[in-house]
Amino acid sequence: SAGERAMILTSLAEADHYAALHPLFAGAFEFLRSTDLRALALGQHAIQGEQIFAIVEACGGRTRAEAKLECHRRYIDIQLVLEGVDEMGWKPLADCRAPATDYDAARDIRFFDDEPSSWIATPPGSFCLFFPDDAHAPLVSTGMIRKVVVKIAVQ
Repeated sequence: SAGERAMILTSLAEADHYAALHPLFAGAFEFLRSTDLRALALGQHAIQGEQIFAIVEACGGRTRAEAKLECHRRYIDIQLVLEGVDEMGWKPLADCRAPATDYDAARDIRFFDDEPSSWIATPPGSFCLFFPDDAHAPLVSTGMIRKVVVKIAVQ
């Protein structure tokens, strides 16, 4: 069942193993492979309308204590690290008991005060795949992180 599925950490080289999980994944992986990601400006980039888009982020990491778990309902996240190591927190949404905010439909986000059940040190060239039932707390690092988050409509 979905509740038993763990989140996925893999490398871009291995991404095709996961293309069958969603009809839009192949297009997202193709974008990530065929684009000079380091040359992309910060901010949002269109890939396929509202169905697939990318957000490039670069910032100093935060501490585990500062990072709040978040979840999304309308989009799946592919969080690919380009520089630095992003130690992302994760907890099954079904196990989150302490909502910090209501769901914000405009931003497709809700935050929780729960502690992550695990931390995933994600190196450059690897990504975490977060589905709507994966609460996640990204951008945890002692240094700088540059990453691209591809948002994929659940459909």
